Amino acid sequence: MLGLTAAAALPIKGSANESLWSDSGQGGGRDASEESMRLQQLTDGWRFHRGDVEGAETHGFVDAGWRLIDVPHDWSIEDLPGVQGDGRDAVWTEAAYPLHTGPFDRYASEGEGATGWTVGGVGWYRKTFTRPLNTAHGKVEVRFEGVYMNCKVWINGVLLGAHPYGYTPFSFDLTSHLRDGANVLAVRVNNAGKNSRWYSGSGIYRKVWLSNAGDLRIPENGIYVTTPEISRDVAVVHVEVKVESGLPTDTAAKVRVRFKDNDGAVAAESESGLTFNAGAVAKVTSPVQIKNPHLWSTSDPHLYSVEVLVESGSTTVDSKSIHFGFRKLELDASQGLRINGESIKLRGGCVHHDNGPLGAAAIPRAEERRVEILKANGFNAIRTSHNPPSIDFLDACDRLGMLVIDEAFDCWETGKNPDDYHLYFKDWWQRDLEAMILRDRNHPSIILWSIGNEIPERAEPDGLEIGKALAQHAHDLDPTRKVTAAICGPWDHPKKTWQDMQPAFNYLDVGGYNYESAEYEKDHAKFPDRIMVGTESVPAQALQYWNSVEKNTWVIGDFVWTAIDYLGESGLGHVSIAKTPTNLFSTTSYPWFNAYCGDIDLIGNKKPQSYFRDVVWRRSPLEMAIQRPVPTDQTEKISAWGWSDELRSWTWPGFEGKPLNVRVYTRGDRVKLFLNNTELGAKNLTEKDGLRAEFTVNYDPGELRAVAFDGDKEIGRVDFKTAGKAHKIVLTADRERLRASRDDLSYIMAQVVDEAGRLVPTSVLPVTFSIEGVGEIAAVGNANPKDLASLKQQERDTFHGVCVAIVRPRGEAGSITMRAASKGLQSGQLNLQVSAEAEQRRFRQ
Repeated sequence: MLGLTAAAALPIKGSANESLWSDSGQGGGRDASEESMRLQQLTDGWRFHRGDVEGAETHGFVDAGWRLIDVPHDWSIEDLPGVQGDGRDAVWTEAAYPLHTGPFDRYASEGEGATGWTVGGVGWYRKTFTRPLNTAHGKVEVRFEGVYMNCKVWINGVLLGAHPYGYTPFSFDLTSHLRDGANVLAVRVNNAGKNSRWYSGSGIYRKVWLSNAGDLRIPENGIYVTTPEISRDVAVVHVEVKVESGLPTDTAAKVRVRFKDNDGAVAAESESGLTFNAGAVAKVTSPVQIKNPHLWSTSDPHLYSVEVLVESGSTTVDSKSIHFGFRKLELDASQGLRINGESIKLRGGCVHHDNGPLGAAAIPRAEERRVEILKANGFNAIRTSHNPPSIDFLDACDRLGMLVIDEAFDCWETGKNPDDYHLYFKDWWQRDLEAMILRDRNHPSIILWSIGNEIPERAEPDGLEIGKALAQHAHDLDPTRKVTAAICGPWDHPKKTWQDMQPAFNYLDVGGYNYESAEYEKDHAKFPDRIMVGTESVPAQALQYWNSVEKNTWVIGDFVWTAIDYLGESGLGHVSIAKTPTNLFSTTSYPWFNAYCGDIDLIGNKKPQSYFRDVVWRRSPLEMAIQRPVPTDQTEKISAWGWSDELRSWTWPGFEGKPLNVRVYTRGDRVKLFLNNTELGAKNLTEKDGLRAEFTVNYDPGELRAVAFDGDKEIGRVDFKTAGKAHKIVLTADRERLRASRDDLSYIMAQVVDEAGRLVPTSVLPVTFSIEGVGEIAAVGNANPKDLASLKQQERDTFHGVCVAIVRPRGEAGSITMRAASKGLQSGQLNLQVSAEAEQRRFRQ
């Protein structure tokens, strides 16, 4: 143990242990550390009521009839009361769909398609806990990582304060309001109105903590690590530590800092003296030198633990630990981005904050899994559009080697919706920017701060002053990183030109370009020192954007919109078959409920554009897809953010003898196509073909093969075989070993396969899940962007032959048995093992 004694905060009942995903290769491998009882999770045993209630803030209010839940919690993803029907019809009609299905309501949703037809409103949370033991001048705080949105917090009927922004952490001092025995926290969340352009979720959707500190304590975000000098030979490190005194008299203390490697060995340590005035905050900077540091990079994301101990006499009165990675970040127009002296281009993706079928609930394993999937599919950078992410998401980026643009706001003083953050920006921007940067500045994964996205007033006189103030404040809080923002063309100012947007770049260190790659070289000729990054691009132009990145040193990367499908912005990636174009941005998008523009689908599997991007990024020499057949009298209509309706399949029953469009993607210069070992033809590719060769092939079941060549050398081949009739369900888990923690999850894919074990992509079948043992089904889902069925029931249709059930441990060791059944098919079964948690915790400030 780190020597916590009676002089420090005393432990309260309960455990602060959290799953670290580090055993036997499961997950990302968080470091373990010794347990401190100073910071406790306040996540279980909350009472919740959906709707407004008079008097619910009072201590004596009777909440026994309210639901008992754990947080993180998102009420907007839950089934609405009185749901009728399951929403499986392929085409929406008034008769086919009731007023609402699952969590979706076409008429009650104030955000409409922008928020995926889900419903916000007002909700109440109440938590009863026993007053923790503490010293005479100690401090007890409640810390919220994220509540969406407009929340008010009471303790024992006393209003502590309000917090409007849904994406930044905040805390309140409880000390003077605590009673002996039972204490009651009450939280009212008001997610009413039209306040988001994407799915926000509703409620206490991130974690809550109880901080119980003694007379001398390190305050929240009280540790700041910088590296004034760093090389592979030596790292000169400054560890700035703030210590707060609750004592009524002047006093002195000692601050000890230790850097530990993965094996627990002390790499360096230092000791500094500190003197306090009564009730004051003192600060000390401890210099540390580490020889031959193990540097952090995307390919080798090595992390050290930094332990800080505050000692009074011979007693340790407070201690905290954080992770830290040593890396040298360099950035300029002439050489681009370098990490540890090595050039790197950002293969980036924009990511909204929801976890698909789980909604906005920031369960740590779900946050980690998104980063794992993107890393496995070639991404090395994420833009957290358009808000600060959860700390669990950033922890995963640190562990897995994912670079991050950490973004603060989607609007400033001019709103994009009548009830959005613009109502609070003037009074709150400074506090919210500080909340993001002070929390996040020790993360090695973060390379840039973004102060805004497509801000309406970005180049107006008022906006220029706001941008300067934001950028300056970001530099004051963290001088080690540069500042960017996503600047778009003048589509919201029809009478202006791209040249009129140029003043917005004056307050930025790095120019963020949304969909403006055509301006890169022209702007470089005018502004040769400007560093540029494509902060948003569309999948269909992946090659053009990436060519600009590879060609120009001053363009450091490209971030596609988006890396992964998300709830809301319904139909942004809409594809339709019609004689005339459809309106993709109105309520006619119903029943579409997700954007469907991601490289990765809503349940975590690759979509066709991701395979094309593998070729663009040189991760694969050859890929192939077949366009879904289009009636001869109609045309495929693809939105600007969409992708053709393609499948990686040669299973097209009912189309025998009819022509299909086969698309082959390669960087080779020649492609041959074979059907059932008969060569159908060959095509030579030049630069103007954009890595694509297209063939028209009359469908005949069997085996379709494409072979790519570079000159006479074969560089790759891909085969599709026709699947037979649906025969059985096969279950596959991303992780079969779990920890006995509510933070852990297993994603179990149910696939419909034929007798040979081949996926049957034409299968749209209802799968019923059942579970036994020490777990529960947290959610079900598929990748269908217009399947409005419940995400909380235990049945789900397959889409392209696949659906998912997400299993969550109940918190005890044992086993879990999952079964999946569908009429006429052999059932699937899978066993999971759940082990007791080790005495471990995540590092939190």
